Amino acid sequence: MSSCRGQKLAGGLRVASSFPLCQPAGEPSRGKMRSSCVLLTALVALAAYYVYIPLPGSVSDPWKLMLLDATFRGAQQVSNLIHYLGLSHHLLALNFIIVSFGKKSAWSSARVKVTDTDFDGVEVRVFEGPPKPEEPLKRSVVYIHGGGWALASAKIRYYDELCTAMAEELNAVIVSIEYRLVPKVYFPEQIHDVVRATKYFLKPEVLQKYMVDPGRICISGDSAGGNLAAALGQQFTQDASLKNKLKLQALIYPVLQALDFNTPSYQQNVNTPILPRYVMVKYWVDYFKGNYDFVQAMIVNNHTSLDVEEAAAVRARLNWTSLLPASFTKNYKPVVQTTGNARIVQELPQLLDARSAPLIADQAVLQLLPKTYILTCEHDVLRDDGIMYAKRLESAGVEVTLDHFEDGFHGCMIFTSWPTNFSVGIRTRNSYIKWLDQNL
Repeated sequence: MSSCRGQKLAGGLRVASSFPLCQPAGEPSRGKMRSSCVLLTALVALAAYYVYIPLPGSVSDPWKLMLLDATFRGAQQVSNLIHYLGLSHHLLALNFIIVSFGKKSAWSSARVKVTDTDFDGVEVRVFEGPPKPEEPLKRSVVYIHGGGWALASAKIRYYDELCTAMAEELNAVIVSIEYRLVPKVYFPEQIHDVVRATKYFLKPEVLQKYMVDPGRICISGDSAGGNLAAALGQQFTQDASLKNKLKLQALIYPVLQALDFNTPSYQQNVNTPILPRYVMVKYWVDYFKGNYDFVQAMIVNNHTSLDVEEAAAVRARLNWTSLLPASFTKNYKPVVQTTGNARIVQELPQLLDARSAPLIADQAVLQLLPKTYILTCEHDVLRDDGIMYAKRLESAGVEVTLDHFEDGFHGCMIFTSWPTNFSVGIRTRNSYIKWLDQNL
């Protein structure tokens, strides 16, 4: 239909003009449609450019991982903007986003009773699984969530679902610790929280309340939680006042040292989601309330150069050329600086503290540890931390199960339900729970 009215002739007839005095009515709308299509195409292209990152072909569900990583990067950028505007600390803002979208109330089911309480002033979420008729006392796992000592919560959906599954499948009591986070507290306060809560739980009267067998208790955690679990395990072996000892420790892609950020896995996975090397180094600096000016120097190992005398005593305990199998070292070379920045270790002596870096603990401490499970992932900067710890524990006479996943990435074990359900997440969780079932 045309918007031209034509010209009026004798007899009242109208004829369309042969001159372009006007244009068809549909042209403006078609023009707008074309503009919208161009804009939409540009937005899709920009989104694809933001989401896409090159990933190894062996990683589980690569496109889903790209989307997960893009979501997390977007949240980080929003939190950095909030920090820049002076509205809040970037870690507080980021954790607010994470918890807001994932917080879950303590809902009990027909088979698992879930309650929020506190153990000696430390918040915990307790999951009580169904008892076995033939076992009046239950086994138990004390679980410590990950998040770079600054993020996540025992009360978000991912950890609630993990602990619920553990409680139900193991017929166990799971204590998930809600320790305080950076920037409200810094090292070693997170360790103090998990030690205090666990010691309270190990009291005979508390174990009796929850009908827990004192001889069947495991300490466990993932990522930074694995770090805290390892530190707690080492501390408890040296505590003569503890009547009840831990039967097992289970560490899931634990972070165990901050002295070498150029192990083969750090070099191989320097930009791999969801934990690039730069982000991990920043978590360490935040944990110690350090200066971000140190980050770039630490990335190239300037803080443990040969002229830093303080690091000399522990350097051999991190010699990955002897601790890692050839299948992991591949063609990577050690990065050892001749001269560096001694000021970093002097201002952050926590770097050399075995409570922050359980991998550098004395052999005499390691040999007292219980049977251990360590889960590692190929596409993870922390892969070699876990493998080296397994090797050192074995050398100390500890029975160790090293469970390595070739298609795994950092954090994968908690991603088991839609929309962040990964094949390797389900397999790692099942393997972890199976080991607990067979050994606890």
